[in-house]
This record gives sequence, C-alpha cells and structure tokens, in this order.
Amino acid sequence: MSPLIRILFLVVFTLAGGALPPALAFQPNGKNAIGTIAATALPPEARQTLALIKKGGPFPYNKDGTVFGNRERILPAKPRGHYREYTVKTPGAKNRGARRIVAGGGIYYYTDDHYASFKRIQESP
Repeated sequence: MSPLIRILFLVVFTLAGGALPPALAFQPNGKNAIGTIAATALPPEARQTLALIKKGGPFPYNKDGTVFGNRERILPAKPRGHYREYTVKTPGAKNRGARRIVAGGGIYYYTDDHYASFKRIQESP
C-alpha cells in the first residue's frame, strides 16, 4: 500500500474514532522499529523530565501524566492507560514542542518528533 493511501486511511479512521489494524497504522520509514538511546545521551531537558517522572513530579505542564493512547501503534500494544506521556521542554518553543517521554510498566521511551518515532531509554544499572 502506498504511503499516501496509508496516511489517508489513518486520517479517516482517526477522525471516525476507530482504530487501524497494525498493517495500516503509520509506520515511519516503512517499519515499526524502536531504537534505543542511553539515558546519558538524552538532551538535558529530557534527563530532567525523566528524573521528575521517577520522583512523581511536580510536573510543569497540565498534560504531563495523562494517558498516551499509542494511536500510532509504534510502541508495544498494551491496554489503554498503560502508557503515560510527559513533556520534554524544547528551548525556544512557545508551546509544548514535539519532545516527549512516554512511560509504561517501568519502561521509558523518548520521542523528539511528536510520536513519529521512539527510542527506548536505556539506563545504566
């Protein structure tokens, strides 16, 4: 299926409130691969956000800690409510920007492109 048709399906089904089967879900670069990133390699703002998550807050944005729906179907499938999202401050941005940490089950994922791709955060033992 062409990328344009895939995107059209995504838009139509999302607007209709439906869920796409994984074969039709948005797949960056044609695959659902999740990379990894060392916690020490994260931008400083992401390291600060990760520390706040582990501490339980307080969080600077009202949306921090809200349910992440995984509509892009890039992260492993889990029941609704498993994943929570947190804003990673973007210097110079007038809004929340595109950077987030998504947490679920003690696993943390970083995205700097508003959920188009993810990297699992690897923490040193």
